[in-house]
Amino acid sequence: MILIVFAISTLTAFGKKGEEGLIAKNAKIEKAGSDFAFTEGPAVAPDGKVYFTDQPKDRIYVWDEKDGISLWLEGTGRSNGMYFNSRGRLVTCADEKNQLAYFDENKKLVPIHEGFDGKHLNAPNDLWISPNGGIYFSDPYYHRDWWAEGHKEIQDVRGVYFLAQDGKITRVINDFKTPNGLIGTPDGKTLYVADIQANETFKYDIQPDGSLANKTFFAPKGSDGMTIDDEGNVYLTSGKVWVYNPKGELIEEIEFPESPANVCFGGKKRNILFVTARKGVYTLKMNAKGVN
Repeated sequence: MILIVFAISTLTAFGKKGEEGLIAKNAKIEKAGSDFAFTEGPAVAPDGKVYFTDQPKDRIYVWDEKDGISLWLEGTGRSNGMYFNSRGRLVTCADEKNQLAYFDENKKLVPIHEGFDGKHLNAPNDLWISPNGGIYFSDPYYHRDWWAEGHKEIQDVRGVYFLAQDGKITRVINDFKTPNGLIGTPDGKTLYVADIQANETFKYDIQPDGSLANKTFFAPKGSDGMTIDDEGNVYLTSGKVWVYNPKGELIEEIEFPESPANVCFGGKKRNILFVTARKGVYTLKMNAKGVN
């Protein structure tokens, strides 16, 4: 098990959770693993283990707070963003074939959806599953070396979609330059979505039919991936981890040895911030706890 400890090099003094602060007292950033090609897609399982991808190598690893990191699967459909559903299944943005899919009990990749308006998706990137089981996912376009020659962007919009439980798919955002990270609140009422190219994040009211309303500017940062804690604070990844309270006020910034790509809360108590950052993955013990 790799364990390298780093001082927290950039940390604002005003990020608070009561009088304790968001970060646990005397906590240090720890490198949990290294020598990956590009880490992404951290998703916390019901038991607190975190699954994450090394997309260029087409692998999924699992991190355990006691046992460290082990390989879970090789040959993942080029999984990127991932999320566990209410049945404990790992749902993934598998962009080898531009699909949403899940892994069954035998680790077999099972497609859920793979198109819109009669054409393939650009490449699902990040997803969040609402309490009612519907899936919101971003569909930007980043050309991949593993696609067949001639593969090109086919959707006329780099959008965000909602896939309802009955299989109906709708485009719910069509005015972003490049949508990427997204996360919703555990009550299913609010969705945060980052436009990584415009370097902005917005929030929306989720309607009963899954559509979005009341687009509101939230933060002057884009994000590759994001998460949310038990006080409604939103964690964005853009050079650092930036933490904004529900009012959109910056309350904390944390600098890691590598630029973060994605983030979630793991561990049995959901109090360990797990960050995928290019070739390494890092952990930081928090007073805050994750809810997603």
